[in-house]
Amino acid sequence: MDYKILPNTDIKVSKICLGTMTFGNQNTQNEGFEQMDYALDQGVNFFDTAELYPVPANAETQGETERIIGNWFQKTGKRDQVILASKIAGPGDYTKHIRENLSFSKAHIDQAIDLSLQRLKTDYIDLYQLHWPERNSNRFGQRGFVYDPNDPWEENFEEVLEALAQNIKAGKIRHVGLSNENPWGLMRFLNASKASNLPRMITIQNAYSMLCREFETGISEICHRESVGLLAYSPLGFGVLTGKYLGGKLPEKARLTLFPRFSRYSSENSSKATQLYKELAQDHGLSLTTMALAFVNNRSFVTSNIIGATTIDQLKENIDSYQCSLPEEVLRKIDEIHNQIPSPAV
Repeated sequence: MDYKILPNTDIKVSKICLGTMTFGNQNTQNEGFEQMDYALDQGVNFFDTAELYPVPANAETQGETERIIGNWFQKTGKRDQVILASKIAGPGDYTKHIRENLSFSKAHIDQAIDLSLQRLKTDYIDLYQLHWPERNSNRFGQRGFVYDPNDPWEENFEEVLEALAQNIKAGKIRHVGLSNENPWGLMRFLNASKASNLPRMITIQNAYSMLCREFETGISEICHRESVGLLAYSPLGFGVLTGKYLGGKLPEKARLTLFPRFSRYSSENSSKATQLYKELAQDHGLSLTTMALAFVNNRSFVTSNIIGATTIDQLKENIDSYQCSLPEEVLRKIDEIHNQIPSPAV
């Protein structure tokens, strides 16, 4: 396995991160245990979860993913071998069941961390992330920003960092990061940490794949110049970039078969681009899955690539992608397809 340093720390994380949002819904606890056992054996030392998981989010299963991970820690005693990341949910229509008047107030941050620690059966979380902004913004699913003058959010970057700082001082979390954030929010957090000597956001977890390269516009430059690492999620676009949905196919138990409302990567242009990427991969003796993951693995601004799987065979192929280095010709042709059909998914 290849490893990188989490920016501004001495923590080494595997280039492949195990995403766990299927644990407790598409995957049973035993299947989750099997995935964690296999991933760790392959050198994957970085696991990502969230208080919201599993997905789709609902009150009946909320927190189950963290409980499964906690049960695995308890069973195996391997907490010290894992760099653990989790997240606090921001306000949204599908998170109202988590807390009343969901926000990043100190009370809510404290409560969320304490409940995650209980479920995870651990004393600390290595990387604690804000799952998405409190303010109205164009997070995933919305390409453009529409200003809302009635947004009740009031600027609170320093207050949020101060609440996180107190939890760092208490030893409950070690470092902090963002998720589904935009350039303005990332820079405001970075500036607030500099101005007031508060904890620094060291990572940002956003969607990034051959179908969704909007991260390259704006935020990738911030990552380079401000030393922030991208934790790329959905590198296969809900499995679309395996090619299994091409031709209108809906494989049994596949995510988009079970949950058709997750249509972010299912546009006509996404299908056209996926077909072109599949043909390119075949021309060079690669599976589309391996090519798509290798593309993300080797981007200069990516610290770790968060992969998810529902079967061990999928997990094996996903993890093995770290061994693939794409030739310049393949990278050039990926860019040609991207220029022809740029970022078809939002």
